[in-house]
Amino acid sequence: MDPYLERHWGDVHHRLITYASDHLQPLLPKDLRARVEERVYVENPEQRAREIIPDVRIRKGKGKRRSGATAGGIAVAEPLIIQLDEPVTEGYIQIVDVSSGHRVVTVIEFLSPTNKLPGDNQEKYLQKRRELRDAGVNLVEIDLLRCGKRLLQASWHKLPSAYRTAYNAWVWRAARPRSIEIYRMPLRERLPAIHIPLRQRDADAPLDVQALVDQCYLNGDYEDDLNYQAEPDPLFAPAEARWADALLRRAGRRARAGTRRSDRHNGRTK
Repeated sequence: MDPYLERHWGDVHHRLITYASDHLQPLLPKDLRARVEERVYVENPEQRAREIIPDVRIRKGKGKRRSGATAGGIAVAEPLIIQLDEPVTEGYIQIVDVSSGHRVVTVIEFLSPTNKLPGDNQEKYLQKRRELRDAGVNLVEIDLLRCGKRLLQASWHKLPSAYRTAYNAWVWRAARPRSIEIYRMPLRERLPAIHIPLRQRDADAPLDVQALVDQCYLNGDYEDDLNYQAEPDPLFAPAEARWADALLRRAGRRARAGTRRSDRHNGRTK
């Protein structure tokens, strides 16, 4: 995983979901479908954010509403108009069983900053996760972000140190509700292929996470958009910073040792 892609996460997130859905569909039994779905969180001044899935979206037009008397001759007061925040839209994948009325079998989530940072949207995401478990839906969560809170359904500090990596994925199976499968994803290693559970009678479908990220990088043409002269956000730990610096210098993506500090900060190389 390239940590610098996090600065373009809106685009990367949509690509990961689309590519993962396309990758999985040929691997599924003929009566299962991988579908890209969308959630919209709307801020309400009187209530907490609530989750809606719209059939039709109505957007504000450019025309001006006329004030004054109506056709019935009644004078209408002018309201105060307050612009609301933009809704937060998140995509995810559902695998549905078309032979049983499109019952949801598995949900796959690539976590977003709104899932991992405190607030109403995180609370709504965690509530949705509980509802999926209560409904017996397999859940796969893939965390390729270093920011925010770990949403692993187990104590992070009780994991073996080899599994407390920069990135992780975890799988909860409805057939084994008292356990969870955790995939380690260190910064310095290739991202793994992981098991996607389906119905109990089906074999798991493999999902190659590294191949998805590589496809995002290639198709997104990020080559000139990533400023490797700057430090990533969040910052690396000291050991990781030294490793990343040496790697970027060898690849010619960061100024060689001895370049003036001001040049490095301005994104210029000698």
